[in-house]
Amino acid sequence: MGDAPPQGGSELDAASVPIERLELPVRRHSLVAGLAAGALLVSLLATAADAQQPSPDPASQPEQGLDYQQYTVVGPQTREQRTEVARTGAAIDEENETGLVVTATKREARAIARLGYQVEPFSPVTTEVLPPGFAGYHDFAEMNAVVNQVVADHPAIAQKRVIGQSFQGRDIVAVRISDNVATEEGEPEVLFTHSQHAREILTVEMAIHLMNLFTDNYGSDAHITQLVNSRVIWILPNLNPDGTEFDKTSTGFRSWRKNRQPNSGSSAVGTDLNRNWAYNWGCCGGSSTSPSSETYRGAGPESAPEVRVVSDFVRSRVIGGQQRITANIDFHTFGQLILWPYGYTFSDTAPGLDATDRQAFATLGQQMAQTNGYTPEQASDLYITDGTIDDWLWGVQRIFSYTFEMFPTSSSPGFYPGDQFITQETTRNTNAVLLLLDYADCIYRIINVSCGGGNPPTTVFSDNFEAANGWTTNASGTDTATTGLWQRGDPAATSSGGTALQLGTTTSGTNDLVTAAAAGASAGEGDVDGGVTSIRSPAITLPTTGTLSLSTQWYLAHLNNATNADFFRVSVVSGTTTTTVFQQLGAASNRAGAWGTANANLTPFAGQTIRILIEAADAAGGSLVEAGVDDLKITQQT
Repeated sequence: MGDAPPQGGSELDAASVPIERLELPVRRHSLVAGLAAGALLVSLLATAADAQQPSPDPASQPEQGLDYQQYTVVGPQTREQRTEVARTGAAIDEENETGLVVTATKREARAIARLGYQVEPFSPVTTEVLPPGFAGYHDFAEMNAVVNQVVADHPAIAQKRVIGQSFQGRDIVAVRISDNVATEEGEPEVLFTHSQHAREILTVEMAIHLMNLFTDNYGSDAHITQLVNSRVIWILPNLNPDGTEFDKTSTGFRSWRKNRQPNSGSSAVGTDLNRNWAYNWGCCGGSSTSPSSETYRGAGPESAPEVRVVSDFVRSRVIGGQQRITANIDFHTFGQLILWPYGYTFSDTAPGLDATDRQAFATLGQQMAQTNGYTPEQASDLYITDGTIDDWLWGVQRIFSYTFEMFPTSSSPGFYPGDQFITQETTRNTNAVLLLLDYADCIYRIINVSCGGGNPPTTVFSDNFEAANGWTTNASGTDTATTGLWQRGDPAATSSGGTALQLGTTTSGTNDLVTAAAAGASAGEGDVDGGVTSIRSPAITLPTTGTLSLSTQWYLAHLNNATNADFFRVSVVSGTTTTTVFQQLGAASNRAGAWGTANANLTPFAGQTIRILIEAADAAGGSLVEAGVDDLKITQQT
């Protein structure tokens, strides 16, 4: 994963022998079927002599060549156990139900074995390093060409800034997107950072997707236009250009993680940028002092020039004594996770992070995860890390910072998914990004806390669906679903194979909006079939002032015959325009029914008369889909 992975080799080895692409046919939380209970331990594990005398600290032993390799580690299950593995200097690539996959030197593998865990070499199932299908990725020159084209095509809203250089002298670029792009307007600013770790190639594609999203859709998409008009968006597409250039060769990838800065007194090259930030740097065993380690923290905080450049840029956004940047996503691969601070401690709260801060972090993280299917959790729930960008941005700058670990969930395909996944996995994060931007003026709004004092929120509209208040099914006359149509009613519970589908409980009262309230003779009898079913609210006139927010309880449930063509969606209808403000897509895995909270910013619709449109779809055909809504409310904060 982005904050755990490793690999590399000596300068000579890395240049001459490409790291093989490693295939692991597992999902996160499920390990390779086929690890034999009696499999031999690695020959490099502690010898009989080692067992008869105390083993020295691995960090104190001279390094005998880097010789990085992937290993399976059977045993670690808790965050504390994962942390002690990470403290050997190994980088954790994957966690699963029986342990870990790590990249480590032989010395680090021995140290892990001495902790009492079973360590086995993880052998690739293919020797093909760079199979066909990577032409869609952008190297450093191609990325800069995209930046230049975006700015040339959209000069009124996009601007390129070179904020500094890497160790080898490559430009570190920031793209600024806003309606008055050359003017300081005092608007909330949001920072998107990418490619701290060189081999995480999908993150640069995420940056390109965001640049195109905000520029190409400006003026045609009401939601994006409103965000560009009311925010300043900063996109830093590559924080580690030296590393990404070194990682790619004419024949494959080197699986390089760090930057390309030499280390005094060592032949090992590179610092892990995401252990080099100047907040609790090296405090807590969450990084390595060994230059050969993939999690080497560097000679001191901000000793990596790339980290210093970005830190200086963030500090430059303190204007008039106020940090203009309010929120950040730092994109990594892999694991499909949304992580928030702190990483240096297991505690939910710590100095500078109180219970209210933690609730805001967690609530926004959980709601972003509802849009992309990632797992939300505090960073240290994986294992302890220190000197990370998230901890620094929050701990020093009070910027709400999240790490997104993108596709996939396992070492197959790991850091190098084919380019057929680029569009699917970058667009998957669109709604999460928009949600963060919606709340960037005041993240605490997501937990109904005001940022600047003011009055308590007032209710503009609410419905708990205990009475008929004018909602209309298929108001546009375009629905295609044949069964499971939306209705207000007392729902009956359904399930299949132990997976809860339609919920028989509401969040208040007796009734909710549900896709056919009756249970039927089987779970699949009354579910949504044949396409889309919709239900629309009565007209709601919104106030002209204040911050307007929508919240509702909701669920989407389906079995593993669903796809991302299936969905639950909340939209705002204003005149002839329909704007999606919340969406959950289906997936080819069981999703149990469970009530959650959806929030959306309606301020862009202030002064308008709107209707709320709720849709559910079995658009893939034959999927088992159920959905429900309760306790919908629109509030005004002044």
